Amino acid sequence: MIPVFLEKGSSSTLSPLLRSHLNVHFSVRGWRLAPPRRCSPYARSASSMHAGHMQLNENEGILYINNIFPYRLQWLLRGPLSNVQPHGGLLKRVNNPDLAAPDAVNIAQRALPESLNLEIKDVVPRYKEGGAFIKYARKPDVKDNEIIAAVQQHLAKNPIRPWFNPFLSAEADLVIGRPWIEDLYRIPSETLKVEFLPNSSDGPATEMTQEALYSLFRPYGKLLDVQRQPPDSKVEPRYAILRFNHPRFAMMARNCLHGYAASEEEGGGKTGTRFKINYERKVRMTMIKDWILSHPRIVFPAIAALVATITVIIFDPIRTFFIKLKIKSTLHTDDNIVVKWIRQKNSSSESTKQDPRGLAAIWEDRQNDISQLEAWLSETTETFIVLHGPRGSGKRELVLDRLLKNSSYTVVIDCKEIQEARGDTARISRTAAQVGYRPVFSWMNSITSLIDLASQGMIGTKAGFSETLDAELNKIWQNTAVAMKRVALESRHKDDNDFNLTEDEYLEAHPEKRPVVVIDNFLYDPEDSIVLDKLTEWAAGLTTANVAHVIFLTTDSSFTKPLSRALPNQVFRTISLGDCSLEVGRRFVLTHLESDGGEDNKKPEMDLSGLDDCIRVLGGRVTDLEFMAHRMEAGESPQAAVERIIEQSASEILKIFILGTDFVSPQWTREQAWHIIKSLAQSNDGALLYNKILLSDLFKDNGEATLRALEQAELISVASVKGFPRWIKPGKPVYKTAFQRLIENKTLESRLDLLILAELISSENKSIGKYEQELSLLGSLPKHPWQLTPRIEWLLRKIQGSQANILKYETDSATLKKILQSEE
Repeated sequence: MIPVFLEKGSSSTLSPLLRSHLNVHFSVRGWRLAPPRRCSPYARSASSMHAGHMQLNENEGILYINNIFPYRLQWLLRGPLSNVQPHGGLLKRVNNPDLAAPDAVNIAQRALPESLNLEIKDVVPRYKEGGAFIKYARKPDVKDNEIIAAVQQHLAKNPIRPWFNPFLSAEADLVIGRPWIEDLYRIPSETLKVEFLPNSSDGPATEMTQEALYSLFRPYGKLLDVQRQPPDSKVEPRYAILRFNHPRFAMMARNCLHGYAASEEEGGGKTGTRFKINYERKVRMTMIKDWILSHPRIVFPAIAALVATITVIIFDPIRTFFIKLKIKSTLHTDDNIVVKWIRQKNSSSESTKQDPRGLAAIWEDRQNDISQLEAWLSETTETFIVLHGPRGSGKRELVLDRLLKNSSYTVVIDCKEIQEARGDTARISRTAAQVGYRPVFSWMNSITSLIDLASQGMIGTKAGFSETLDAELNKIWQNTAVAMKRVALESRHKDDNDFNLTEDEYLEAHPEKRPVVVIDNFLYDPEDSIVLDKLTEWAAGLTTANVAHVIFLTTDSSFTKPLSRALPNQVFRTISLGDCSLEVGRRFVLTHLESDGGEDNKKPEMDLSGLDDCIRVLGGRVTDLEFMAHRMEAGESPQAAVERIIEQSASEILKIFILGTDFVSPQWTREQAWHIIKSLAQSNDGALLYNKILLSDLFKDNGEATLRALEQAELISVASVKGFPRWIKPGKPVYKTAFQRLIENKTLESRLDLLILAELISSENKSIGKYEQELSLLGSLPKHPWQLTPRIEWLLRKIQGSQANILKYETDSATLKKILQSEE
């Protein structure tokens, strides 16, 4: 807002002179303007502003005086004040005789000595440049050079100091050019661009030398550099760049020399050269933005690298700290004194639940395996342990609940949770959660992927903002390895006898200090090579550097292939867990029942008749025995509990391996699965020869891959002898009875056998078609060489054999159809 002094009772408006000076157009009803103090009749700046130039008559001249307004406040001229010249109205209230009054007219009167007896014709303030033009009329016998010399001498004796900076003083100089009076938003700077224009229409412009420009511009202030236009530049008109020491020097030079015509003696050529001077724009944010947009191939990767560097510097120490908390279980309450006291007071109620699952009998049977694992963990050499066994054999319980029960530093990584996650973002989050890696900005991966997609469309390549799953997993595993090493070295003190050892030597000499990494459900999804490869490489690095012990828990017997790629020269220490014996299974069930007998620790009465036969049916699979014990606790007899388990297993087999092929496309067909199920059910010893199955017509194409897929799905288990597959057995002991239960359903058996026969008939027809095609080709030859006779006879025998098989299969199919038709 501009302060205006009004007197009530007048309806007059602003005078045209003052209105033009302030560039304000409004009227006030009921008030009249009080006459401004020291109002000058020479303030006609608006006319000069509209015309663009100041017209000079005979015996007139122009001076330019600077340092009287704060030119850095020019941003006030934008926005809502764009139509207002605010300085005159706002600053006119400043009236200090020792400082420069903001009124340009008063400043002009103070700057001109009274001895010259000059008449001020016009004063044009230049607020954005901090100065003003003073147009004066002189006597005919007085020259302009004498006037400017007298003015400069007067200002030296009587300095005019601006109110905004009392350390500066106003300076004046003679305007020898034709100044351009404009109110464009052009930011003054210390750099000037001087363009060379012809002085007349019939004469060319001359590109002036550095020496000539220096002679003309140096009197206005210190020059830092004078650069001419490059000779090979095609830009017209020709120009030069002059850089002053301070912006006020550049503003003085521009206002005094703009439109000046340099003569031949000054280097301007025969016809003269006229100057067009503008401020060279500074490198501001807009220019930086333009440069960034014009060089995206350089800027985007540089920004991505900078972001990655900042992330590493700031967040990696935080993430390592949280991983250490996870490894050390710092937030765990087992070692808390208060918690220990509470548990001690309630020990009577906890004594009956020290072994709630009744696994003590299992641990007694596997004490040799536990002792072997403990011995391996105490050795100083590299520890790479694989614990292999079928699902439900108690691998995880043996390692975590028994072997590492008292271990302080344990990290458990479940491959199943990671590989079941959908999308890279979910996988990164689950992996980070398992090791305590936080903060993790997995949601940023989607945003940065969109940025990379946009940059690929714009510059042809990705900018590198988004991190792939491979890179993110690398960062998580690397931070975890660093945290493990720091945890292992925390107990090292200066007063130890082996403190002189290096960190690697210390870790090798103290295996008990190393954390233990348990990788559960290894090879849960063998096709997921990204997670498996990174995990095995990381585990191999941990064991090679003696940073941690690594234990793999897996149900897949082909674990040697991915592990051998990570450690090709390493011998794996392997323990295979099988099903427990009949006696151990019986003790496990009885111990489980006794531990859940109630608060008075009295075993409830239950029927245990036929328990041994039921355990023999279930085999030694811990999960099945535990399920039977739970059903017995609910009041069922052992036979009823086993019957429930068999029915449930049969339903699972039917749903997954027989009917499931209608909805998914697994690596086996229902005919192949049923052939194995029926063959195992009819086998006396519950096992089939591996090679015999491969010779079956149903497994001629990619038979080994099908058997591996069925083993991974736990329908079957493959037993090896001296490293080679030898026997095919049911995936679980209870599956033997479940298979028999399935083939007792004659309708199901007939329907699936009919499908197998149809598959075999189709296969034989395809073979006959190939043989007939070859016979047709041989028959089209003009002559029949005698050498082709054996081949033709072989093809005919093949066709005869295939046709005989088809007849046999069709006969069997007719029998099965009658059975299906006779079903009610």
